[in-house]
Amino acid sequence: MTDTKTWPPGYKVNPRVDVLPPALIAAFKGVPAAQAGDNMGRALGAVGLRFYHNDLKLMVAGPAMTVRVRPGDNLMIHQAIAMAQPGDVIVVDGGGDVSQALIGGLMRTSAIKRGIAAFVIDGAVRDIAEWAEGGIACYARGHTHRGPTKDGPGEVNIPIACAGMSVCPGDLVLCDADGVIVVPAAEAEALLPRVKAHAKREDQIRVANAAGTTDPERFNALLRSKGCPV
Repeated sequence: MTDTKTWPPGYKVNPRVDVLPPALIAAFKGVPAAQAGDNMGRALGAVGLRFYHNDLKLMVAGPAMTVRVRPGDNLMIHQAIAMAQPGDVIVVDGGGDVSQALIGGLMRTSAIKRGIAAFVIDGAVRDIAEWAEGGIACYARGHTHRGPTKDGPGEVNIPIACAGMSVCPGDLVLCDADGVIVVPAAEAEALLPRVKAHAKREDQIRVANAAGTTDPERFNALLRSKGCPV
């Protein structure tokens, strides 16, 4: 649907993008971010974020709702929370600024009620004791007690940059203790079988490592290909 509303400069709220089949999202649940990254060139994913929910076992797979805000202002994040559907991941371009928090404990309560799966914030959070209780994933660049303004400008559901990632509305976001990676929606279906095959290979290597039966030729061949006399 095309948004025909006239928005003032710097402000825009686009409709939520829903392009990933629910069955495909469900198939990615439990897929580690590292395994997805290994099949996407090993150089993609968020840089500089840490998780605040204190749950090493929590894994998230969900569609992105994107937000761009002025550093230190969270007006449009509130709008995104109101629009979100259960399982959504709200991804925020806050310019990497950590001088004022963009989300806190009260917003966490609203997000849990709406079933939001995670926040990924290129900016700061506060009320970290509440985020540590779990119930929702939270990744951010830092934290501070200093609160945000609610003046704007800002935009919802537009292409953004967040912590070194390009993110479009509706892209697949994978989050776990290692970090966050975004899979373009158009590439998700083709990536899934590669990730599953990669997981099987890793299981086989893990068993061989534990048994002490790893084939040394695997790495010797690599060394010889670089001219090493092994």
